[in-house]
Amino acid sequence: MKFVGVDLGGSHVMAAIVDEDGTIVHEAETDIEDHAFEAVVAAVGDTVEKALREYGQAKPRAIGIGSPGNIDPATGSVLYSPNFGWSKAPLGERLAKRLGTRVLVGNDARCATLGEHTFGTGHGIANFAMLTLGTGIGGGVVAANVLLLGNAAGAGEFGHHQIRATGGFICGCGKIGCFEAQASGTGLLRHAYAVAPSFPKSELLDLKRDKIGSKMIRKAAEAGDRHATAAWNNFIDDLAIGLANVIAFVNPEVIALGGGVSSAGAFMLDALMPKVDALTTMVPKGTTRIVPAKLGNDAGAIGASVMARRGGLFATDT
Repeated sequence: MKFVGVDLGGSHVMAAIVDEDGTIVHEAETDIEDHAFEAVVAAVGDTVEKALREYGQAKPRAIGIGSPGNIDPATGSVLYSPNFGWSKAPLGERLAKRLGTRVLVGNDARCATLGEHTFGTGHGIANFAMLTLGTGIGGGVVAANVLLLGNAAGAGEFGHHQIRATGGFICGCGKIGCFEAQASGTGLLRHAYAVAPSFPKSELLDLKRDKIGSKMIRKAAEAGDRHATAAWNNFIDDLAIGLANVIAFVNPEVIALGGGVSSAGAFMLDALMPKVDALTTMVPKGTTRIVPAKLGNDAGAIGASVMARRGGLFATDT
């Protein structure tokens, strides 16, 4: 039986029809230009209907949606989402009426964790953590084969623990030196601008700001550019601090790194692992493996489909 998983982001929505083995058999995407609640509901509804129509799939008994923000899993309401500027938005209820079937809503990073644990690098791992390194940092934790949600469904928000409360970058949440402010793709760009005065002849940042991305900085570092290398080294230092903290917090066997920044692969991991080991104290060094995530950008939609199939954010079939 196939289920639909939806990955809802600030700039686009992707609806995937997913087989029971985690294979995406068809998908449809729509750009999101208007963050108003009704506009997003319409975009999600249209995209799901398009995917079903194009594939010739009958309406499934449940649809899963991974959305940014703090989600009430019991009602499917988005209690707070800075990405969209929503508060207490009844996303699940509105889409269930629109689509005529059950709709489950979970946080997008927790859905990605569920997808990666079920079909990716976390498969068969009882104690697992995932971090998505993109514009920000999302995450999720599986402990003893249970996806942790916490008291108010906020467990796994690793991006908002402070690693440089003095002298760090200002985070979108308003705090100083949050992990995501320092070690996301945005953080890498900020490091590049922060060290720029030390490289007055560098042409690394000569493009318009909206044309400069973290991938460009990383590739320049790989090529040996001194400015980019300095930024990359500071970024790796901050990423290592946050990951060592995750190891101390939840002691996973495996941490999977997803998101665009993680595409650096061995170039990142070879520099990162010695620093993480040096900062790991109360957990035996080397007992947590840090690996690239397997499912890439599809993890959220695949995890949302698993949520629909299992009837909630459950790390194992019940």
